[in-house]
Amino acid sequence: MNPFIEGSIVGLTLAVLLGPALFALIQTSIHNGFRSGTMLAVGIFLSDVALVFMSFLGAIKILNDDSHRLVFGFVSGMILISYGIVAFTRKVKTTENGDTIITVESNRFKYLLKGFFLNITNPFVWLFWMGLTVGVTSNYGEETGAATLFFSGTLFAILFTDIVKVLIAKGIKNYMKPVIIRRLNHFVGVLLIGFGVVLMIRTLMNYYMLL
Repeated sequence: MNPFIEGSIVGLTLAVLLGPALFALIQTSIHNGFRSGTMLAVGIFLSDVALVFMSFLGAIKILNDDSHRLVFGFVSGMILISYGIVAFTRKVKTTENGDTIITVESNRFKYLLKGFFLNITNPFVWLFWMGLTVGVTSNYGEETGAATLFFSGTLFAILFTDIVKVLIAKGIKNYMKPVIIRRLNHFVGVLLIGFGVVLMIRTLMNYYMLL
């Protein structure tokens, strides 16, 4: 099978997994529209590109140090919890008739940065790309062209599906009442906080198990 197609299949599989970035993507699209959601998706895509590049360079060896993993896990957990608190407390603006007001941001670059850091601070994403890089390079050996095609397919499949998610969120936002959006905010906030807490607990447990 063509390496690009193989990579695309892996990317499509990864796209259906639930994670902090997915919920942030849906919420941003509903609150701030298609362009802001797309910028968030591009930020996620760029962070994945950076991680693949660092995997090939061997920079992910930083995770082999126990103290580095401890610090990284706690910092990542705090970032996810912070995002969760912001999501949970987010207000829904409505008109006098009770219709939801969609906020259009003039500075969408911040969503690119948000997507980048939300994804790159998740150590599970690091471990995924590290493991995939090891497997792909072992499979293709010195065929760097084939490996490049594989990762190109994976990355662009992820970007494509994220934009599809943004379009879906854009399509349903007009049918969502303010009370439903508030519940979605609370749901996303609790999930992000939960991801952060679980990440910190697992990091701490793994650290002490290795002592």
